Amino acid sequence: MIEYDLKYCPKCRDEYRSEIEKCVTCAVELVWGAELSVMEKNKGGSRQKRKGALTPDDHLAVIFQAPMADLKHLKALLEAEQIGAMISKEGGGCASGGCAPKFQLQVRQEEVQDALQVLAQEHRRATALAEHDDTHAGAVFNPEAEEAVCPACGFSFATTTTTCPDCGLCFG
Repeated sequence: MIEYDLKYCPKCRDEYRSEIEKCVTCAVELVWGAELSVMEKNKGGSRQKRKGALTPDDHLAVIFQAPMADLKHLKALLEAEQIGAMISKEGGGCASGGCAPKFQLQVRQEEVQDALQVLAQEHRRATALAEHDDTHAGAVFNPEAEEAVCPACGFSFATTTTTCPDCGLCFG
């Protein structure tokens, strides 16, 4: 139950006292319980259009292949968002010369975009990419320039070296 006089992280839904400003896990600004309640209601509108559990008449699309353990977690995330999901074994595996069976995560064709969005959010959360500063990700090492910016850490350094002195990324 959401309490209006407490603050919540809009990302992970952790609960905080009113004087706290940022989530310690996600590093995002907290919102009041009343705001979160409105956000939940608005989000519920698109969730209500989803059909939930799969039926035999559904047309499915494969959205991800991975080991069974990974797919179980992703399937649970999708089902929490009212997106029907199924794990199936791909043809092949050990019997046809491969050494490990491959598993697929499938959803309804009409829910593929919603499912991919949920998986992308989970990827960003699990890898902490949401908190990563990628402002220098497009930087290119040019040995003819006097100075370079490391795309990994943003450190500026002279091009007389081909290794970032700050993080050790090699441009050789």
